[in-house]
Amino acid sequence: MAEQAAQLAHQRRVLILDAVRRDGTVRVADLVGRLGVSDMTIRRDLDALARSGAVEKVYGGAVATAHASAHEPGFDAKSDQGAAAKAAIAVTAATLVEPGSVVAISGGTTAYAVAARLLGIPRLTIVTNSLPVAELVRAAAGQGAGATPTLLLTGGSPTPSAALVGPLAELAIASLHVDLLVLGAHGVAEGAGLTTPNLTEAQTNRALVASARRIAVVADHSKWGVVGLSGFAALEQADWFVTDPGMPAPARAVLTETVGELLIAGEEH
Repeated sequence: MAEQAAQLAHQRRVLILDAVRRDGTVRVADLVGRLGVSDMTIRRDLDALARSGAVEKVYGGAVATAHASAHEPGFDAKSDQGAAAKAAIAVTAATLVEPGSVVAISGGTTAYAVAARLLGIPRLTIVTNSLPVAELVRAAAGQGAGATPTLLLTGGSPTPSAALVGPLAELAIASLHVDLLVLGAHGVAEGAGLTTPNLTEAQTNRALVASARRIAVVADHSKWGVVGLSGFAALEQADWFVTDPGMPAPARAVLTETVGELLIAGEEH
């Protein structure tokens, strides 16, 4: 029942985004009549869309943002958001990485924070489509750091968040088999799963998911309830979901029931 409700919410939000893109604005009263749901339900949908940056709420409804529903903040813009939570998540996620393993790291600032914690793990190979992660590993090697990981960087075209995506990236990833994927997300929600506003990045992330033996999703509490334009993984596909203590109790309950293991940074496991 809860999963069906989440799917219906996702469908409503897609329809709302379509209306915003077409008309530039939507009114709560009009959406109530068009979608056949309550005023409160529409307002919750608009709240979720506003958190994802897809719309801007105004009195009585919402308007398109300057970047509309495909808005994707740049890497630098996201780096300072929730820095303490990301750092804590990275400490916990790094404990999942074994020496001598092959680890894929997706784009995103939380995944980048994890990568920074892996530089001293011996005999590690890092596969990534993240330009910042690649630069991090390259710089460590240039400084003569001890156990610097071997780096494999996919090809592809860069997104605003500095991830390489597209057919070239997918072709490179499809030929690989990795032990662990550290996977970030723009949004996480029951039913919708892991999402991003970038359609091409979603496809490349699906290739990363398909290449991995095990998957560790890394996402702070602010990502919960955010639904981007395109989904790329179900919650059930995560072997671990690593988050911070700010994740609310209802979300923890959902994650405990769906993912392999929920890890809260800083809490005993």
